[in-house]
Amino acid sequence: MSETVRRRGRIGYLLLVPALLWLGLFFVVPLYSLVATSLFNADGSDLRGYQMSWAWGNYTDALDAYWQPLLRSLGYGAVATLLCLVLGYVLAYAIAFKSGRWKNLMLVLVIAPFFTSFLIRTLSWKLILADDGLVVNTLQLLHVLGSDGRLLATPVAVIAGLTYNFLPFMVLPLFASLDKIDHRLIEASSDLYANPFVGFFKVTWPLSLPGVVSGTLLTFIPAAGDFINVQLLGSPNQRMVGSVIQSLFTDANDYPAAAALSMILMVLIVAMVLVYVRRAGTEDLL
Repeated sequence: MSETVRRRGRIGYLLLVPALLWLGLFFVVPLYSLVATSLFNADGSDLRGYQMSWAWGNYTDALDAYWQPLLRSLGYGAVATLLCLVLGYVLAYAIAFKSGRWKNLMLVLVIAPFFTSFLIRTLSWKLILADDGLVVNTLQLLHVLGSDGRLLATPVAVIAGLTYNFLPFMVLPLFASLDKIDHRLIEASSDLYANPFVGFFKVTWPLSLPGVVSGTLLTFIPAAGDFINVQLLGSPNQRMVGSVIQSLFTDANDYPAAAALSMILMVLIVAMVLVYVRRAGTEDLL
């Protein structure tokens, strides 16, 4: 019996080998390359001209030069995540509890945007928010915007694009948590004379917290590093750190600064995630 157990244990480890090789090849090696690049000197004209000089000053130089886009990215990502949480929770709640036989259809509609290119979806928002479009004309008619007011090339357009593009990442985890809630618990809260508002915050909300945490992480992390939305819907005044990194890599050929800024963004996001998960009391998600 012990030999059989040991054999099964070895088979389990062998099954892990492909995943470990994949992780090492496409995560560990690129991460090591990124860290090494961030410590190169800044005197080369291309990647072959750089040398490892342990230039830790690249990090302070990157922060000094690009702290504004970095903070702007975190702010835009946080606002978009909050909007996704509000909109996504309502939608996920409706699908889980109110959709009935239409549940599967509504779930398909949630993921339907993924069948269209991310770029095309963002370009569609550029048409929707155009200066002579229906949205701007309506807001001008209602005197929400001035006669020369616009939405494109503003933070509103960038955040709207982020919210739309990453909303499904919020809805699906929320639905998964809400759909597993036992309806008898909600009924019990009303039997104990709790009104719907109190019952929601005492029963439904706590039981859906794993979905809330998962959804906010899946939304905030890519939103903070996004560069397509600001490139198509924003202007240089709304430049986010993702567009800065992309420009440093492809236009300026400043690989050390781009790599250092990438590492700073990654460390900041990881630290925020760890604090958030710990404060949310869902460490088991990690």
